[in-house]
Amino acid sequence: MTTSSDALTSERVQVEGSFDDAIELCYQRGWTDGLPVTPPTPGKVLAFLEFVGREPSDVIGIEPIRGRVITAEKVAINAVMAGCRPEYMPVVIACVEAMVEPKYNLHGSSASTGGSAPLVVVNGPVRNQLGFASGHNIFGPGPDRRANATVGRAMRLILINVLENHPGVLDKSTMGHPGKYTYCIAEDEENSPWEPMHVELGYAPESSTVSVFTSLAPWQINVAGDAGTPEAILTAAATAMRGLGPGQGNLILVISREHGGVIKEAGWSKEQVRAFLFEKARRSAREWAETGQTLPPEPGSEDESIPVCLEPGSLTLLAGGGPAGANDSLVPRWAKGLNGLFATKEIDTSRIP
Repeated sequence: MTTSSDALTSERVQVEGSFDDAIELCYQRGWTDGLPVTPPTPGKVLAFLEFVGREPSDVIGIEPIRGRVITAEKVAINAVMAGCRPEYMPVVIACVEAMVEPKYNLHGSSASTGGSAPLVVVNGPVRNQLGFASGHNIFGPGPDRRANATVGRAMRLILINVLENHPGVLDKSTMGHPGKYTYCIAEDEENSPWEPMHVELGYAPESSTVSVFTSLAPWQINVAGDAGTPEAILTAAATAMRGLGPGQGNLILVISREHGGVIKEAGWSKEQVRAFLFEKARRSAREWAETGQTLPPEPGSEDESIPVCLEPGSLTLLAGGGPAGANDSLVPRWAKGLNGLFATKEIDTSRIP
């Protein structure tokens, strides 16, 4: 496919000066997330579109509430600005397709005072094809994780530049968190004690997927003392979960390789882990009220045991992180209940080398 630059419909701005002047113009126009962006020249944008065989006008998704159309051209522009490589485009496209699913609640989660960010979780062979990091410093930066950093950043720039999700305008986050710059991880499938997330969801092992969550910042959980049993590891996780309050419809627990090995050796399935945490992570109605996370209970119901999760299946279990260290991560979601659930889409990897 060869598309002429005449097919691009976005505003053209001629910059007289240096490359730095073009970057500064992006700041002046409000096109950045606060960090410098790569100026999206027509040549770069066309290269991204040609890689995926898309016309500029192809509709990738429509924001369900405001009806904003997200075209392939707009996705490519923001992927270029984020620092992506052309071969990352299929991943970014799948992320947008997931994010506009009604169950994700894009408008509510991105405009709320709650301060969530789209957390992208990558599964399948594309992790290794494109170099998505899943080990050391899984939520952090590094020169070896361009795919993580730029795909996650592309999602933020699309929110800003296509959906006008500017802080204080549409984005009403009270606090926000650093994941609103970029928030993308891959599951460490090779060292997981279980089948990977996409297989659990019904996709073939050879398929590649993205799952997008409305997520707050990760909480690191340290397990002190003897962490040689699943019970010790998961009791620490349950203690952290109780800090979130009841009624949680979708949480993520990322299990490190060290702890995953303990759980695997003990033969605990995902169902056993979820059942343990569902029973362990709870308080009485009186205790929840004393934390300020619920209203006082009705007389006579003070001792009712109320779990953190709505059901065991409300917990998503992932493997990831470095090979050593008694640490795991709990990733809270934007809202309680079933408002803003994760969405998963398969990635078209047919053009990725």
